Amino acid sequence: MPSSDSQSGSLPPLLFATVAAAFIFLWASGFIAAKYGLPYAEPFTLMACRFAVGAAIFLPACVLLRASWPKDGRETFHILAAGFGIQTVYLIGVYYGIWFGISTGLTALVVGLQPLLTGVLSGHVLGETVTRRNWIGLVLGFVGLVFVIWDKIASPAEALWGLAMLVLGLAAITAGTLYQKRFCGEFDVRTGVALQNVMSCAVMLVLAATFETMEIDWTGAFVFAVLWSAIGLSVFGIALYYWLVQRGAAARVTSLIYLSPPTTALMGWAVFGEFLSWKILVGMALAMTGVALAVRAR
Repeated sequence: MPSSDSQSGSLPPLLFATVAAAFIFLWASGFIAAKYGLPYAEPFTLMACRFAVGAAIFLPACVLLRASWPKDGRETFHILAAGFGIQTVYLIGVYYGIWFGISTGLTALVVGLQPLLTGVLSGHVLGETVTRRNWIGLVLGFVGLVFVIWDKIASPAEALWGLAMLVLGLAAITAGTLYQKRFCGEFDVRTGVALQNVMSCAVMLVLAATFETMEIDWTGAFVFAVLWSAIGLSVFGIALYYWLVQRGAAARVTSLIYLSPPTTALMGWAVFGEFLSWKILVGMALAMTGVALAVRAR
């Protein structure tokens, strides 16, 4: 199996930058979609709708495009196991964290610890070499992240249950990323994500039927949140994520998440006229510098 570095080194810089920019935009929009949808449905119910739409899009697309399905049950299991962490449990943590009252800023901060966790663990789990320059980039990106969201977390009053859910989500996406990198190898992203959407939908339906009322207020905002989450995130966003992970060292690829809060801040300024303080501007500059160092080929 070729090393991660050789895979990432074969990827043209312009192509990597283009795909990374699309991924960052889609990833940053995820919190907005959750915020729009949660007032109209409980978390498990909202996520069940999201994954149902994603599966309904991906399964026929895989047949029409003649995508390659997993060769055997073992390969299928590894793909589903990775998706259970990266999609299912991670989103349970994020959605229920917001549902319990966690601010968007603190959510971004906790989830933003993933690249640092991945960097710490990738050397032991994946045998990857994280250089001093990459570590500086990871830490600098985290400092920039704190600057961006500091005004939102300076006086937190969030519930402990919400924080616990975010930590669960953080652990899940970190473990899922490392698992996918080690055990899944090269697989057809289209069929892999389709299977993960089906599995996640089934899990969410069981959890919703067990713990929630499953009542939905079918407003335009709810429909928009579901469609954007399903198409923009569960389909295209997660597919780009896997595609990037397959072609770059895990610590460097996941460091792109540091650009999510700055991107969200710019969206808020452009669409809603939200004020960008000097802390946000400094944080965006630090985060982008950190990502540049962390993802730079060795």
